[in-house]
Amino acid sequence: MRRIYRAALLAALVTAPAARAQAPTVAAPAGVVQGSQEGGLRVFRGVPYTQPPVGKLRWRPPVELPAWQGVRKATTFGAACVQPRPQAAGIYTDPPERMDEDCLTLNIWAPQHAAKLPVMVWIHGGALVSGYGHAAMYDGARIAARGVILVSINYRLGILGYLAHPALSAESGEGISGNYGLLDQIAALRWVRRNIAAFGGDPGNVMIAGESAGGLSVMYLMASPAARGLFHKAIAQSAYMISAPELKTARFGMPAAETAGSQIQQALGASNLAALRAMDAEKLTALAAAKGYGPWGTVDGKLLTRQLVETWDRGEQAPVPLIAGFNAGEIRSLRVLLPPAPANADAYSAAIRSRYGDLADPFLRLYPAETIGESMLAATRDALYGWTSTRLAIGQTAIGQPGYLYFFDHGYPAADENGLHAFHASELPYVFGTAGGTPPLWPKVPDTLAERRMSDAMLGYWTSFARTGAPSAAGQAGWLPYGKEANYMAFAQVPQARTKLFPGMFALHEASVCRRRAAGNQPWNWNTGVISPVLTKVAGCR
Repeated sequence: MRRIYRAALLAALVTAPAARAQAPTVAAPAGVVQGSQEGGLRVFRGVPYTQPPVGKLRWRPPVELPAWQGVRKATTFGAACVQPRPQAAGIYTDPPERMDEDCLTLNIWAPQHAAKLPVMVWIHGGALVSGYGHAAMYDGARIAARGVILVSINYRLGILGYLAHPALSAESGEGISGNYGLLDQIAALRWVRRNIAAFGGDPGNVMIAGESAGGLSVMYLMASPAARGLFHKAIAQSAYMISAPELKTARFGMPAAETAGSQIQQALGASNLAALRAMDAEKLTALAAAKGYGPWGTVDGKLLTRQLVETWDRGEQAPVPLIAGFNAGEIRSLRVLLPPAPANADAYSAAIRSRYGDLADPFLRLYPAETIGESMLAATRDALYGWTSTRLAIGQTAIGQPGYLYFFDHGYPAADENGLHAFHASELPYVFGTAGGTPPLWPKVPDTLAERRMSDAMLGYWTSFARTGAPSAAGQAGWLPYGKEANYMAFAQVPQARTKLFPGMFALHEASVCRRRAAGNQPWNWNTGVISPVLTKVAGCR
């Protein structure tokens, strides 16, 4: 009966072309949804992809939403997932208008007459603490105009998205907890597989993409057996392959994830899990952040079977074409990640030698004492983002998939004059073509021919990769896979094809992580350079 009703409704809509032009309507397996006609695009906002995780569903895996009856309006964005309200303004400050636990929605931009087009699923950044898929900078209109359907998603954040706890594991049929935000992302990809054909997309040609924590999420999805087959290409922008807590075991200098969950429960003054569930979502999220709770993916043996570095070592990541890259000035806008600078060059050299031992000479060649400030910026950038991006490109090459590496070194006056050349996330308005949609304090991209050309080039590379798995842009440099020549694309003032980015950089940080892994009690993240643990020489590590 439901199928007959939906078929009749769709037939009626087809007979009313004027109304359809104003309010495009799609009969998807999830239900009939009505969006907005915007130029040559159909836009559907705030479409739920799973049941809302509220009440007793807080800290539960997402539950499939039954097909709805009638026509669901999809003309306004849904609420952002609950996150701390900004305490101070900065270049990234762009708080959502609304937030709620009922936040698991997605947005779709599709050409009017789309048919079996490639799909790009965008995963926003924000340290797994903040952000939302409908930020103006992620508007999908320019990407959709290039013949790629853009889907942006929300997923649970902070303590609501990543809490592991013994009581939650006991509730689970699999004996695990945490990773709820990752489960949301997987649920969204399953929704896309079931429904995107109705919007003109090809469920057999889906690309996941994300920046910063979105790039970290891309790696989690590439590593997770539960996400296998749900996507066919991936882009990881400024991703960071840091160590992750393990569910029940203290390892790599971190407590077990369940232990950390019990500790934050006590710090919040909650007597048990029921008390945590009874807390107001905004208050809980803000207090947990203030108490130092940090959300990470948990190595639980099911969703994430092992540390990301080990997954890639074993070649167990998703066998798909990949673009990975990072920005020249990542840390210029993330100086909170920097330790205090040593008093002088001698103190800097002494700190490096005491920590890096036989690796000190190659470290100091790359990050010399004569320029402490720039060296510390570069060392932290490379330990987090440069090493990760290169490792991703090498890893896909090793399993017979094309891995494409980029280095975004593009500057413009408002950024460069404020010491923010090629800062973290500064490539985003070029990728999306949304220079007019950046946050209020973001250094404004000038509306010049040169900047428009750079955006056109990046749009071309990203959307062609979504179509074919090989990035190209009309009239621009050819982008070769990383391969034996260590090829990469430099996005300087114009795109330039180059080889061998920062010789010695990857080997140094690979050796550092290898030694930390061997020690078993040292994390690998931003604790690099003058705050690195002592790296003892180990057999099997450089």
